[in-house]
Amino acid sequence: MDWLDAVKWDAQGLVPVIAQEQATGDVLMFAWMNREALQKTAELGRAVYYSRSRGKLWFKGEESGHVQTVHDIRMDCDNDVILLKVTQLGHEPGIACHTGRHSCFFQSLTGEQGWKSVEPVLKDPESIYK
Repeated sequence: MDWLDAVKWDAQGLVPVIAQEQATGDVLMFAWMNREALQKTAELGRAVYYSRSRGKLWFKGEESGHVQTVHDIRMDCDNDVILLKVTQLGHEPGIACHTGRHSCFFQSLTGEQGWKSVEPVLKDPESIYK
């Protein structure tokens, strides 16, 4: 059996993916992969996702330069979620989010006040995506 056949792909042929920074354990982002993206990620040692909005492969960092080097690819116990342990490149500290922040998970629920941004913008997104 092909190792890709062990993955439980959804009805659209996708699997959810979590990117976690290897050095810190920070959860950087959530994305999707199809078979080709997961295969290319394993082959290249860099994160390749599937962009649902664009309907095509998305090589992380292809526009921003914020590439993710992949050190480990894991699958959960139900075979329906992938975890990538990565090093985020392109800026110190690494920027994973299109908002110019280290992590896409920068909003914290603060009771009655609702959601609050708790991580700074490290680089203006206007200067990243020209």
